[in-house]
Parts: sequence; C-alpha cells; structure tokens
Amino acid sequence: MSSQIRTISTIGIMGFGAFGRLMARHLQPHFALRVCDSEKAPAVDTSGKGLQPATAAEVAACDLVILAVPVPAIPEAIAALRPHLKAGAIVLDVGSVKIGPARAMKAALPDDVEIIGTHPLFGPQSARNGLAGLKIALCPIRGRSTPRVAAFLRHVLKLKVIVTTADAHDREVAMVQGLTHLIAKILVRMEPLPRTMTTASFDLLMQATEMVRYDAPNVFMAIERANPHAKAVRDRFFALADEMRLFLENGHAEAPPVSALPHEVAEVAQA
Repeated sequence: MSSQIRTISTIGIMGFGAFGRLMARHLQPHFALRVCDSEKAPAVDTSGKGLQPATAAEVAACDLVILAVPVPAIPEAIAALRPHLKAGAIVLDVGSVKIGPARAMKAALPDDVEIIGTHPLFGPQSARNGLAGLKIALCPIRGRSTPRVAAFLRHVLKLKVIVTTADAHDREVAMVQGLTHLIAKILVRMEPLPRTMTTASFDLLMQATEMVRYDAPNVFMAIERANPHAKAVRDRFFALADEMRLFLENGHAEAPPVSALPHEVAEVAQA
C-alpha cells in the first residue's frame, strides 16, 4: 500500500442505505468515518476507528468523501457539500452508471477537489461473505489519486480493481447489469416459480435473481434509464426474443441483418 494512502485519515459518507452501511463496515477498521443521511441517522459506533453521525459540512471536511446516494440525488448532495470541501479532498461516487455522475461531479465540484467515479460490481447480497475477490471499477475523472485508492482497495480490501473510463464502463454495464436486472424483474413477476423439480442451470438463474431481488427501485431505474447505452441493449434483447417467439410459433424465422435493425440496436450489434 502506498504511503500516501495514510494521509487519508477521515472518510465522509453521504447516504447510509444498504450500500452505505456495507461500506462503513469494511472501512471502519481503517478510517474514522463521518456519516450524513437525511432519513436514517446512524448510531455512534466506537469500534474500529469509530463512526459518528455528521452534518453535510462535517462530511465535506473529511479527507475523502463518498457519495453513497441514489444517482438522481447526486447533484443535491454535491450542492450541500461544495461550500465546505477542502482543497485536495477526494470525492467519489458509487453509482451503477458513470457517465452522468462523472459529468455532474466535474461540472459542480471545485477545481481543487479530486474526483474518481467508482462502481463496486457487487451489492450487500453478493458481499455477504466478504469482499475478497469481488470487483470494483474506478474511473479517474480529475486528479492523480486513483493509483493510491486502487492500491488500498487491492491490498487491504482484497478487491479486484478495474481502471476504465466512464463511457467504457457504461457500455459494458448496459449489458452486464442491464440484462441481469431486467430478466430478474421479469422472473419475479412470473412467480410462483418451481422450487422442487429444478435443474442446476435453473437454480443458478434463481440465485442470480435473488441477488438483485431486493435492490432499491432507484438502482434498477439508474441501471436501465440513467445509462445512455442501456436502451440499445434492451431493444436488441427484445428484438431477438421476438424473433425466437416467432420461430417457435411458426417454425421458421430468420434473424434480420444488422442493417435492418433500428440504428441504435445496430450499433450495439456491431460493437
């Protein structure tokens, strides 16, 4: 771990939902935490380096500030923090999409603040047995702190770190999370589903569904609506599903050439 990471002694967290609490549990042994949440103020916790409820100003005074709020609430959180951030502070978000939050942070945060977009590619369900081996994406936006943050995540929290751009992230996640959450939502609406005479592949499908079933509704909406690449993936998926339906009903159907697909779907098919 770089010696520079030791200069971060306090971390402020805006938002204390399920993911904010997950982060706090794993960060508290290493840093003093200050947490602000408008709806659920955390209790004082003196284990590890300690966790204290805080105002937005107190969170902003920390060395590193994490925006653990829903994607649509990021501008409001930035507005509350901006007057109180100190020069050289690092601000990062943990949203499921990166292009929009990156643009909002870069436009609204002071020029002397460093910015990193992050997306932990896991949630409370998939992290229930620990963080080791799970993945996190880092998108450098402004400043040079990404390497030292990555070093801490790799060597201390044992995460697999992927450094990428906001656009490259959203392109991949549009399919990786977009399809997973979409299929899970549809399967949940088809309940009751078989639980006895199941195959290994069906059990895995159910396991994937359970991992996202209880995500907050704003997570699903961010994945499907805030990601500018998600609609093309959905359109392609539904177009191919409809081709399969026609094939099964009529016994003959050929996939249309890419040129016959809607423009945005063709772009994804060619990517």
